[in-house]
Amino acid sequence: MRGYNVKRVKMMSLLEVKNVSKQFPSTLALNNVSATFESGKVNALIGKNGSGKSTMLKIINGAHKATSGEVFINGEMVSFSSPEAAIEQGIATVHQELSLIPGMSVAENIFLGRYPLKGMFVDWKKTYAMTTELLESMRIDIDPKAMIYSLSMWQCQMIEIAKAVSTDPKVILLDEPTSSLSRAETEILFDVIRELKKKNVIIIYISHRLQELWEIADTCTVLRDGLFAGRTDMQTATHKQILDMMFGDVEISARPSDLEVSSEVVLSVRNLTIGKKVQDVSFDLHKAEVLGIAGMLGSGRTELLRAIFGIDPFDSGNIILGGEKITRATPQKMKERGMGLTPEDRKHEGLVQLMSIKDNLCVASLRRISKGLFIDTKKEAQFVQEQIERLQIRCGDINDPVSSLSGGNQQKVVVGNWLNNKPTLMMFDEPSRGIDVNAKQQIFKIIWELSRQGISSIVVSSELEELLEVCHRVIIMRYGKVTGDLVADDVSIETLYSRCMGGE
Repeated sequence: MRGYNVKRVKMMSLLEVKNVSKQFPSTLALNNVSATFESGKVNALIGKNGSGKSTMLKIINGAHKATSGEVFINGEMVSFSSPEAAIEQGIATVHQELSLIPGMSVAENIFLGRYPLKGMFVDWKKTYAMTTELLESMRIDIDPKAMIYSLSMWQCQMIEIAKAVSTDPKVILLDEPTSSLSRAETEILFDVIRELKKKNVIIIYISHRLQELWEIADTCTVLRDGLFAGRTDMQTATHKQILDMMFGDVEISARPSDLEVSSEVVLSVRNLTIGKKVQDVSFDLHKAEVLGIAGMLGSGRTELLRAIFGIDPFDSGNIILGGEKITRATPQKMKERGMGLTPEDRKHEGLVQLMSIKDNLCVASLRRISKGLFIDTKKEAQFVQEQIERLQIRCGDINDPVSSLSGGNQQKVVVGNWLNNKPTLMMFDEPSRGIDVNAKQQIFKIIWELSRQGISSIVVSSELEELLEVCHRVIIMRYGKVTGDLVADDVSIETLYSRCMGGE
């Protein structure tokens, strides 16, 4: 890999978190936690959703102020008033939820607030040249002048990472950096991380993809329910040891044998085309069936779901829902006909961040809980409590903003919102993205329970193993086209990966 412009920094020996607690109005997110992170190593920080991982990173980078306790770098106490102040001192963060500005270009986002000047004005030629050099060195093939809103989710994630690397960090905090990346993009990121290790950067790495830890991490610190649960060296760690620290005993469920798929077709897609993104796609979905859509990132999976739900227009083809041909599909029309969609980007498309947990759980079902112009508060409370218990949403006060929840619990709110609308067909786009093992099992069990009730589901996931675990049948997409239709029980994970990458 070509070396990108990360300056050789002064060696940083230790970042120490000592006796840190963080009390939110209704939740104790961290409880007297102490941990040590060493330079020149990838220090994994893991734990189930709501364990306090992201809160710890936000205390380190100045986004939150600790209720008690301190953070030290090389024995000197540090405290930052904001993430911007932390960046100035060499502490960069790559957040799980994207923080890019959609209406600005790639180059503008990467160097926002740090533009090179020519006199009193921004030197845009130099800005674009610096961006090109950075992206090429990281093997990221994206136009520096491209607008963020025109990029895919994984491309935005790579720009977030490039933005952090561009600050020449002494400490880099990576919160689920691979959650939107394919295997190929993940390898590019790992190359970048290994280069940072050589520069003696302190790297703290959060991931729910446990298999990654043995590939990239040197140490692993585990949090559980806001408490320090242990630390281990990855060279000697076992899966069982780490899972025991995270959860205790974890029950991994196989797809139940009592899910009966009907011959009745509830959704028929015929010759659907959206430019080059989706080309001549046809398939049927049966009543009570769980249908997976597999493919590498960029294969057209998300674009297909968005077109079916009416978010984006399609050029040609037909959508037949419940025997009725849908003309000019819109989200409102599809919702009224019993369809629901949990989007890939939960932060911007699945939730209203400023609204409460309670309100976000009832957005899709407003008509069902309304009496004329007013909301039936008794029915609303019933709907909210049902989903909190059903999905085991870990929250304090339901009137807290949904942004106060961990990423995994926010995902559960997205799912609960649609379940409150009593759908007859659900589409899940990356439902397990950024979610721990237990939370994944809870959502899978919900999908299976929907099947028992005769409700069909379409599931898109980059974790191909999950599709074989959850689904009855798997459609393979490649470059916008359907290239395979397989019975999940009849295919191995190796075969599925090979087919998704173009093999026979």
